[in-house]
Amino acid sequence: MKKVISLTIALILALSCVAALAELTFTTGGTSGTYYAFGNVLAQYITNNSDVAVTAISGSGSADNIDALDLDEAQLGFVQNDVANYAYNGIRFERYEGKPITGFTALCALYTETVQLVTCNPEIKSVADLKGKNVSIGASGSGVYFNALDFFAAYDMTEADINPQYLSFGDSAEALKDGKIDAAFVVAGAPTPAVVDLAATKECYLVGLDDEHVEKLQAISGAYAKSVIPAGTYSGIEEDIITVGVKATIIANESVSDDEAYAIVSTIFENTDAIAEAHAKGAELDLEYASTCGLPYHAGAAKYFAEKGIEVETAN
Repeated sequence: MKKVISLTIALILALSCVAALAELTFTTGGTSGTYYAFGNVLAQYITNNSDVAVTAISGSGSADNIDALDLDEAQLGFVQNDVANYAYNGIRFERYEGKPITGFTALCALYTETVQLVTCNPEIKSVADLKGKNVSIGASGSGVYFNALDFFAAYDMTEADINPQYLSFGDSAEALKDGKIDAAFVVAGAPTPAVVDLAATKECYLVGLDDEHVEKLQAISGAYAKSVIPAGTYSGIEEDIITVGVKATIIANESVSDDEAYAIVSTIFENTDAIAEAHAKGAELDLEYASTCGLPYHAGAAKYFAEKGIEVETAN
């Protein structure tokens, strides 16, 4: 009888442990981008090294990821901090103007996503040269679209000045290979897998910015920071390219508890070396960088930052 009771207690305890294991969905990006690859590395590491189980899934990008969290179809998401700020404050674009989405907070910023304008046409040397051209400005619901419009605005252009194509990174690269489009905006950590593949099979170029247009973009959004894509990042590109970047940020919706948020952030930043071994972007993880993104932080994340002597703004 004692043996039966012991087995019963053991079973109850085991089931309690399983029930305590949170299961969160993490929406990332297209399968040819950095969000998806790095998101899967993070999800697996968090699951294996904490009491929070995270499943990474492909997503359409920042705007759609924010919508997914708002509908609780996912609880965690990768976003560009500029788009997240537009959404949270209900500003800048018709999609958000006067319609703020505030049911999410930041967990941490991870690395810089550079705005990369890619072409196989050596005559395209400036954003102004895109007029009348077939240009991919990102998949529907991606942050790329917002960045492309900001770039056009900095050059006194609009979407109407080009023939827009709404393609994912992978589809953009294929369309450039086949000559179906003239250029594509790609916003991701460099090197980006889709651009690496393109540069390995066809001569391509990155279109840079001058200081005047970097400043114009920073006036449009404070999230933009001057960024350099180093020479040699892609095959055949032998000079530094000046552009702007935004912060790749993990956000969480209100379904994520304080304990879960704390576990996620602490697991990432207490194990940066191990994560860097699994993905190159892990080498860019930095606690100070992680603590600023222009958004309020989740209370659980704020607790971890406070333990490290860093105060962040919270929603409350």
